[in-house]
Amino acid sequence: MTFLRDVLALLDRTLEPGRFNDYCPNGLQVEGRKTLRRIVTGVTASQALIDAAVERDADAILVHHGYFWKGEDARITGMKRARLKALLDHDLSLLAYHLPLDAHPQFGNNVQLARVLGLTIDGPLEPGNPRSIGNTAALSVPMSATEFALHVGDRLGREPQLIPGGPAEIRRVGLCTGGAQGYIDQAIALGLDAYLSGEISEPTVHAAREGGIHYFACGHHATERYGVKALGEFLQQETGIDVVFVDISNPV
Repeated sequence: MTFLRDVLALLDRTLEPGRFNDYCPNGLQVEGRKTLRRIVTGVTASQALIDAAVERDADAILVHHGYFWKGEDARITGMKRARLKALLDHDLSLLAYHLPLDAHPQFGNNVQLARVLGLTIDGPLEPGNPRSIGNTAALSVPMSATEFALHVGDRLGREPQLIPGGPAEIRRVGLCTGGAQGYIDQAIALGLDAYLSGEISEPTVHAAREGGIHYFACGHHATERYGVKALGEFLQQETGIDVVFVDISNPV
């Protein structure tokens, strides 16, 4: 038997959420039963993931995107009411780690994405910042932008959107998963050949073209599947709890 409090203590020791000024509370967001036998992990605490956890007779859900974001409407209505009701009705705990999971040097979204893509991390995207979320990385073999796009699409199962603007060969890249397209300016300042993230916005196109860098929009969900999965596997190994990763399809 494993207690919820012990799992939370392990996750807090591992991810150190207190080091981050985040947009949401990290750790336990909704309290359910005190003991855990099975945890379902996923990217976002959507209704579909909650339903999957109920179907699998889970005791808790561990995600990257939880609830209670700064600036959102605090009223418990509509979609938010339905999600919370489902958690409470089934006595399910919700655990969420946002920036602490992005930045972790072993289980983080960025280092896990680099692993999937076969890239070698060689530094932070924000030199001098001990809480740098993104990273820089090197390719084992230089590639053209088109070749790298095919490589990324093959590894992620999702074709990235390429905005060409950099050199003929890509040797070093910057990466920051999710909605981090704004960090392209940092990648340009570091003289990198390419930058990849999850999302793209209108200014990103001009920044790439005028900044002399290739940009790859690889999908918010697609780039952030790997951190929470790795964290769940760590939990299972450390505690013996049955942990099941559920990938809820999301084209964005």
